[in-house]
Amino acid sequence: MPDLLSKRPVVLVVEDEPLLRMNAVDIVEEAGFEVIEAGNADDAIAILESRNDIRVVFTDVQIPGSMDGLKLARAVRGRWPPIQIIATSGRVKVSGADLPDGGQFLAKPYTPSQVARVLIQLIS
Repeated sequence: MPDLLSKRPVVLVVEDEPLLRMNAVDIVEEAGFEVIEAGNADDAIAILESRNDIRVVFTDVQIPGSMDGLKLARAVRGRWPPIQIIATSGRVKVSGADLPDGGQFLAKPYTPSQVARVLIQLIS
């Protein structure tokens, strides 16, 4: 249940590796954001359909399920245009052309300051 008293922007972190997801959640929370977690794109879509307060989707590119992170990014842009998108990967290099308009790419390993800077840039 969303915390109605929270005024912090909400970020949906989509990462299938539990340790990497925990790390990303910690980084995003330390940057001052509320975090919701999903292990794959299907769970992420279900969460997006059930909430109207998510401002950013922060997704790994290589996730299991019916779509990878890039397809998820395009689906989010198509259905929820105001939601900002950050894609990340340690294996593939993603260019701006691979992401929907306004989407950002962060290569792994990323630093907490890189994540915070991109989140703040996208929210403001």
